[in-house]
Amino acid sequence: MLTVAVLPNRMELKSPTEFVKENVKSVQDYTLLAAQSVANLFRKPFYFADMVQQADLIGVGSLPIVVLTGFFTGGVLALQTANTLQRFGSINLIGELVATSMVRELGPVLTGLMVAGRNSSGMASELGSMVVTEQIDAMRALGTDPMKKLVTPRVTATVFMLFFLSVISDLVGLAGGLMVAKLFLSLDARTYWTTAWESLVFQDVFMGLLKPTLFGFIIATVGCYYGITARGGTQGVGRATTQAVVTASVLILVADFFVTKLLISVLTYK
Repeated sequence: MLTVAVLPNRMELKSPTEFVKENVKSVQDYTLLAAQSVANLFRKPFYFADMVQQADLIGVGSLPIVVLTGFFTGGVLALQTANTLQRFGSINLIGELVATSMVRELGPVLTGLMVAGRNSSGMASELGSMVVTEQIDAMRALGTDPMKKLVTPRVTATVFMLFFLSVISDLVGLAGGLMVAKLFLSLDARTYWTTAWESLVFQDVFMGLLKPTLFGFIIATVGCYYGITARGGTQGVGRATTQAVVTASVLILVADFFVTKLLISVLTYK
């Protein structure tokens, strides 16, 4: 009779020097992957069919959750600020508050976080499974560049679709605020839309449309990076999936702060 000895999982201790080296190498590898994904846009062949397929999976697949998130975010924003505005007799400005908050900040950030949770993990698990099953090695053996075939279409599709998903999120967020304004605050719809429209300036729209482009690039490159570098079988794939979601979400919040600070400094707000 054969007996199998099961060894307990052991945590490998690393010196601080090795830890720093590994993290620096990870940042370097990620930077190279991100740069190569952009450079591949200018080299043939162009995998348009893969881009369209990824755009459908990322954009259309994420539409329901983006619509729900944007709608109820606009509604909650109107509810939370109604009491404060009523104290100062400025309840008519609720449309302005919802519009500026959704377009400049909440729309792009919440859309990015929702798409990161859904698609960054999906990219990491899909590419990680291809790595552990040696499909990536088979592609290289057949003369196909995995970076151009797998990474670039996902990055392009995510950047393109997140732009429009953020616009949709802003619109349904305004609709959610209108629902609260009419049903609970007895505010006229014409007044709501007038104040919302007149409050938006070029700087607000520019900031709200630039952020999704950057967030989409972060989501796709982080998901692909953790998928391509997954090791250790199915456990490694699961670990890469979790790391992709956490890293993409944190980078979105960090990038949002610095981009907002930069744009406020560069753009002139009156």
